[in-house]
Amino acid sequence: MDMPVLYEQSGRVVTLTLNRPETRNALSADVVDALVDGLKKANADRSVSCVIIAANGASFCAGGNLHELRGLTVSQKLTHAQLASWYEKGIQRIPATFHELEVVTIAAVHGHAVGAGCDLAAMCDIRIAAPDASFAESFVRVGLISGDGGSWFLPRVIGLARAKEMMLTAQPVGAQKALDWGLANAVADRCELIEVATRMAEQIAALPPNALRGTKQLLRKMESSGFDQGLAEAAQMQATLHLQPDHLEAVAAVLEKRDGNFTGAS
Repeated sequence: MDMPVLYEQSGRVVTLTLNRPETRNALSADVVDALVDGLKKANADRSVSCVIIAANGASFCAGGNLHELRGLTVSQKLTHAQLASWYEKGIQRIPATFHELEVVTIAAVHGHAVGAGCDLAAMCDIRIAAPDASFAESFVRVGLISGDGGSWFLPRVIGLARAKEMMLTAQPVGAQKALDWGLANAVADRCELIEVATRMAEQIAALPPNALRGTKQLLRKMESSGFDQGLAEAAQMQATLHLQPDHLEAVAAVLEKRDGNFTGAS
């Protein structure tokens, strides 16, 4: 069987491609494992600045595997404690990993992004949607809630009122509305989707890598920091970046009107 998630690197950009088109890239256990492993590998590699999440087949991601979910109670007959543990040790590893990432993430979404697939897109920093993209928080349709962290990520992307509308109605949001709501940063023709996402990723990856990672770190810390603590964190991080070679190279490149040559050295 082919790998559930493909890992490809070009320069400072890694593309992780969901590769279970026969299940519309449902997040079964093997896909979860491979996606988490790929994200952690890219994040640990200082030569990587940006990760694109893409998908093979007709859909971006159909969310949880319904056959697998039904089996938890019908055939395996898991208890309440076992079910909670299954989520914590399984699919919740995805949001936990995204929350700790220092690399920038871009979702290239086509077709359906349903349930946990919609949440997966929301976990990314930037989303590029094809015209046929359809985002749906469909959990209530199957008598469940967003158990994979979507209720934390989605309101931070589109605001609480719109997140409630998506979660409580389970109605899909098309590409144009997603763009209007801020769920998509841009819409690109299906045949150009990966090209557009890659072009944006390369623009990001051309910037000083330590500053990119530092920005992600600071934004994460600001989520739980008070104002004074947040300013103190920013001052400390800014002082660290000032003393790194890429800062001086970046300033020189701007003043000399040329591209920078960044190494990521501390």
